[in-house]
Amino acid sequence: MRPDHTSKSAIATTAAPAAIGPYSQAVHIGNTVYTSGQIPIDPATGELVAGGIESQTIRVLDNLKAVLAAAGLTFAHVVRTTVYLKDLADFAAMNTLYASHFAPEGVVAPARSTVQVAALPKNALIEIDCIAHAPSL
Repeated sequence: MRPDHTSKSAIATTAAPAAIGPYSQAVHIGNTVYTSGQIPIDPATGELVAGGIESQTIRVLDNLKAVLAAAGLTFAHVVRTTVYLKDLADFAAMNTLYASHFAPEGVVAPARSTVQVAALPKNALIEIDCIAHAPSL
């Protein structure tokens, strides 16, 4: 019997912060995974990580990596991201860390939008969501 590629299913992992509202960490439908935005919450403590944009960006990337891994994917499968920054002055620092994860040498970087926002949950400095695609899902 052919798999049903029209069913929507939730992706969840304890290696990333649990959803604190009526949403999933990620949703899988067909060959595509849509992640919810990740902010720099340490899943072990449930608290925002200390430090500036560098430490918060690393935590967000670790959280996204965990959610993607729960779906059997990596950053190389990501085709689109949205980065939300509390202050666009943090762009260069965020971008260096972002590039090391999403665009290492030999990997096609995903399409991306980056916007400055008035505020983020828990007063975070950054939030990132993504869309990933893999032919084998």
